[in-house]
Amino acid sequence: MSDEQTETGTGWPQPAGPVRPGGPAGEPDPRPDAPDPDELSPLAPQKPVPQEPVPSVDEPGVAPVDDGATVDLGGVSRSAESDPSDARPVQDAAPVVEPAKPAGRSRLSTAGVMIVALLALLGFTLVVQLKTTSTDPTLGATRQEDLVRILSDLDARESRLQQDIRALEDSQRQLASGEQGRQAALDEATRRADELGILAGTLPAVGPGLTVQFTSGGKPISADQVLDAVQELRGAGAEAMQISGGDRATVRIIASTFFLDGENGSLVVEGRRLAGPFTITVIGDPATMRTALNIPGGVVASVRGDGGNVTFGEREVAEVSALHAPIKLEHARPVS
Repeated sequence: MSDEQTETGTGWPQPAGPVRPGGPAGEPDPRPDAPDPDELSPLAPQKPVPQEPVPSVDEPGVAPVDDGATVDLGGVSRSAESDPSDARPVQDAAPVVEPAKPAGRSRLSTAGVMIVALLALLGFTLVVQLKTTSTDPTLGATRQEDLVRILSDLDARESRLQQDIRALEDSQRQLASGEQGRQAALDEATRRADELGILAGTLPAVGPGLTVQFTSGGKPISADQVLDAVQELRGAGAEAMQISGGDRATVRIIASTFFLDGENGSLVVEGRRLAGPFTITVIGDPATMRTALNIPGGVVASVRGDGGNVTFGEREVAEVSALHAPIKLEHARPVS
């Protein structure tokens, strides 16, 4: 070892160059702010640096920090990898923002609400309809046999209408068949004239039918009750009708016939006075017309409720012989 290495006492070679202030090694530096020579030596022991305790994440006001995350604390950006001693309690934590719900879920919820509302409305309508039907006094008091008879009468009426349609189609084909068309046209015109004459009351009529007699009780038979009976008979397929009084006076009933209450329980029909009891002779299907008058709450129930009575008589051949004077039309004209 050289003399210079021995003189320094450190075993390190003395660097060449200017000597630092303070003179040779071992002599103190005369400057007042000079550092301690022991602190400048790499072999001198280092004093431990006191560390501040790291606050627990369970303490209030301290925000947990993941590794590698950067947290803004009071405007100073600090890294989670920095010294734990730099950790400080967070005074104002940022509010937690929930992720927005997808728009499709909102649309699905709206559609479900609409479907539920429509189903509820449909159910309410069905309940009201069933309740209205079940509380109908006319249908509720009708016997099963009457309902079956009414349905059968409707089927029979439909069958008659289908036959009329086929007959008219046959007449149309005959009218368009050349030389035979003239005779077919004449026959068709005669048939139509007879039908219109019966409906207008200018021709007598015969056929199967029914007689309906009204006898008064505590109250006289009113014009409204007789008119209701006529309407029911027309609805049941009556083709010709006439009404007779106890004095055998008879009046043909057509579409324009009117009824008024007279004195002492009499009726005024087409301006003619009729005394009771009153009898209506009608041509049509007897069973259908009788069922129509016997519907609960109908004409028969009304007359019997006033103390009167209604009797029926079926006729294989009923005759409607009373005639009505032809009506002269003043305003109506056929469409050409």
